[in-house]
Amino acid sequence: MITTHHPRSDDDRRACGDPARSGAPEPNPPDSTARESDEVGAAYAVRECALRARSAASELAMAPRAAKDRALQAMAAALVSRSAEILAANELDVSAARATGTAAAMLDRLTLDDRRVEGMADGLCTVAGLPDPVGEVVRGSTLANGLELRQLRVPFGVVGIVYEGRPNVTVDAAGLTLKSGNAVLLRGSASARCSNEAIVAVLRDALDATGLPADAVQLVPGGTHDAVRALMRARGLVDVLIPRGGAALIRTVVEESTVPVIETGVGNCHVFVDADADLDDALGIVLNGKTGRPSVCCSTETVLVHEAVSARFHRMLLPALAAAGVTVHGDASVAAQGKQVGVEVVPATDDDWSREYLSLDLAVADVPSLDAAVEHIRRFSSGHSEAIVTRSQSAARDFVARVDAAVVLVNASTWFVDGGEFGFGAEIGISTQKLHARGPMGLPELTSTKYVVTGDGHLR
Repeated sequence: MITTHHPRSDDDRRACGDPARSGAPEPNPPDSTARESDEVGAAYAVRECALRARSAASELAMAPRAAKDRALQAMAAALVSRSAEILAANELDVSAARATGTAAAMLDRLTLDDRRVEGMADGLCTVAGLPDPVGEVVRGSTLANGLELRQLRVPFGVVGIVYEGRPNVTVDAAGLTLKSGNAVLLRGSASARCSNEAIVAVLRDALDATGLPADAVQLVPGGTHDAVRALMRARGLVDVLIPRGGAALIRTVVEESTVPVIETGVGNCHVFVDADADLDDALGIVLNGKTGRPSVCCSTETVLVHEAVSARFHRMLLPALAAAGVTVHGDASVAAQGKQVGVEVVPATDDDWSREYLSLDLAVADVPSLDAAVEHIRRFSSGHSEAIVTRSQSAARDFVARVDAAVVLVNASTWFVDGGEFGFGAEIGISTQKLHARGPMGLPELTSTKYVVTGDGHLR
C-alpha cells in the first residue's frame, strides 16, 4: 500500500478551494456515492481523464515548437503573477503537515516561497529555450535498395506521474511533458493537494489562453489509493508511468503497475576521499553535498575516507560538520578521531550505511583502499550517484569504470546531480534503472522513436 496517499475530508477539500479549477470537472460515475472510495468509480474517473489527455496529446504532437514555447512562457508568467494564491494554498498544506508532526526534510520539500515559485517559473523559461526533441532524426540512411530510412523522436503520448509532497514536481513535469509533446496526468500526495490544485489551475488557464489544450495538464481525481491503483492499471490509455518519491512509493508502483514504468530511485550517495585527494577540495565537496539541501535525493549520505589521509582529514571534517549541525554516524575509527577533536560520533550500524537520511545526518567510515571503497559502495549503494575526490587520474579512471551508478562524479559535489544543473531546464526524475533512460531525465528521455521508411514504389 502507498502510505503517502490518504483520503481528505470534505473540509480539507473545501479548504483548498474549488477542486474543479485544478483540472477538468470530475465526472459522475454510475454510482456517485463511490466516487472517492469505490474502485470502480476511481477507474471510471481516471479513464475519463486519460481519454481527455489522449485527445490533448494528439493535438500536442502536431504543435510547432513556437506554440509550445509560447505556452511555457505564459505558464511561467502566470506562476509569478498569481504566486499569492499559490503560496496561500501551500500554507494550508504546510500548516497541516506541521500539525501532524511531519519530518523537517519533508516539510522543506513541501514548502514554497516567492524564491521557489520564481525558480519554478525560471525552469519553464529555460525549458522553452531548449531544442524541441520531437522530430529529431536519431539516425538515418539510404539502404542499398534505395529505401530511405529515418528514426525520429516522437512523444510517448500520455505520461502519468505519481509523486510525493513536492509541489515543484508539478511544474517541472508539466513543462517537460508539454515541450516533448506529451499530455500529463499528475498524482501528487495528499500532503500537497492544495498546492497542486492551485498550481495546476494556473497552468491550465495559461494553456487555454495560448490556444493549447488545457487537458494537456490534469490532476488525477480522487483522494484515495483507488485512484492511484486505477492510474497504474490504465494500460492502453496511459503510455508510461514515472514514480518519484520514497522507496515504498517507487516499489509499489513498479510491482503493481500494468502500465510501463520508468523507475526512479532513492539516493544513498557516497563520496570517497582518496589517498591522493586535495583535502581542502574534499572538505568543500562533502559540506556542499551534505548541507546544501539535505532533503534532495542527490544529497551526500555517506563519506568513505582512505585511511592514509583519515587522521588529517577528520581534523578538518568532523569539526566542520559539527559546526554545520550535522550528526555523524561513524565506525570505530571515526569515533576515535572524533574524541581527539571533541566531536561526538554516533556508532554506525548497517542500517546507517544503507540509509537515505534526507537530513543533517551523515555516515562516515575509514577504508584501507580504493578497492574497499568500491566494495562498500557495491554493497550499500542505491545506484543513484557516487563521487570520488582525487588528484590521481588512474584512481579516477578505476573508480569510474568499477562503480555502477546512474551518475559518477570526479572532484565534484553530488548536489550537481540535477536536471537543471545538467542544462536540461528541469528533470522529470532521476532514473536508476538501465533501460530507456538512466540519470536525470530531460526532454529526450520523454520521447520514444519511430521509423519512417520512404520508397518509390519499392517491392520486396
